[in-house]
Amino acid sequence: MRFLKKTACAALLAASALHMGLASAQGVIKIGEINSYKTLAALAEPYRKGWEMAQEEINASGGVLGKKLETVFRDDGANAGDAVRMAEELLTREKVDVLAGVTLSHVGLAVSDFAKQRKVFFLASGPLTDKVVWQSGHDYTYRLRAGTHALAASVVPEAAALKKKRWALVYPNYEYGQAAVATFKEQLKKLQPDVEFVAEQSPPLGKIDAGAVVQALEAAKPDAIFNVLFGVDLAKFAREGKTRDLFAKREVVSLLTGEPEYLDPLKDDAPEGWIVTGYPYETVTLPEHKAFYDAYVKKYKDYPRLNSVIGYATVKALAAGIKKAGSTDPDKLSAAFKGMSFDSPFGTMTFRPQDNQATFGIFVGRTGKRNGKAYMTQASYIDGSKLQPTDAEVKQMRAAGAK
Repeated sequence: MRFLKKTACAALLAASALHMGLASAQGVIKIGEINSYKTLAALAEPYRKGWEMAQEEINASGGVLGKKLETVFRDDGANAGDAVRMAEELLTREKVDVLAGVTLSHVGLAVSDFAKQRKVFFLASGPLTDKVVWQSGHDYTYRLRAGTHALAASVVPEAAALKKKRWALVYPNYEYGQAAVATFKEQLKKLQPDVEFVAEQSPPLGKIDAGAVVQALEAAKPDAIFNVLFGVDLAKFAREGKTRDLFAKREVVSLLTGEPEYLDPLKDDAPEGWIVTGYPYETVTLPEHKAFYDAYVKKYKDYPRLNSVIGYATVKALAAGIKKAGSTDPDKLSAAFKGMSFDSPFGTMTFRPQDNQATFGIFVGRTGKRNGKAYMTQASYIDGSKLQPTDAEVKQMRAAGAK
């Protein structure tokens, strides 16, 4: 009898400990975040800072549904296969409730497909490929940042206003560059039917021969240049183009170049007067942005980058969605995010019900220099809802991808 009593007591204690463990686990909402932290350090570091600041703010105000947010970060090594393995490990070992993150397009597509197969909710922070929400779109994946189509479309009115007939194009030879150029050409033709595209240079990503590219563009004698290069390729192109006077008396329209992540490293080679998309962090007057900016500077003793905003807004969106759903159940989250609005440093945003794309907008302006530092000036914000294809076109692309 004593043995049975001891056994029963041990079982009761074990059950109690198990219950306490479950209660502890139930007191936390776990997010599995995947990104290219080593490969894209200049982008991922400010992104994570923005993410962690938002999480701390939410937890300090009581969390979501009475639970604290906790994030488990994983590095995908810029590899789609590794990202899927990370996603599997986050689900099975870490027991995360949702997946989020990703910057690179091919990785975003892989994690989105994993989310579809496993029926887990995935909020893609920043992959630019529009396939994530259109051709490969599905109920379990939503995207925060505006994609390639919106980026290219945002600068077309400015390009058309230049009234330049002969355009040269330079872009990295993979999906992002190809899609951006296709959208730019199609939409500029609509506004300026007589436009001519007299040269195209599409070097492999990260392997530009800047001298040869600049020489080929100069030989075409364009009136203006549309540039989609970024990172190291952009730095080499800007330096070589400046040295050879490629940009002298020529207008340049350039995607991403106004983002501090890409503009700051150019230093003395930073161009002046280019029409760019980016983030003029010093001149955004929205009260929501001022509060974000002041808190970020106070916490990190540094100014935010665009990816700081993306990381911060991703957490805010997840918190809003979980609160609305009243659960982390994937199907309930998917339903809650449809048409959901949430607060961000750029004002209120909404996830479009027709394609799960957020109305995250884009700043368009020109580059300049002040006290030896490059910055973005004359910038205006375009709401992301104004930069998308028609609902009919979206419906057609999603239907075609579902076949």
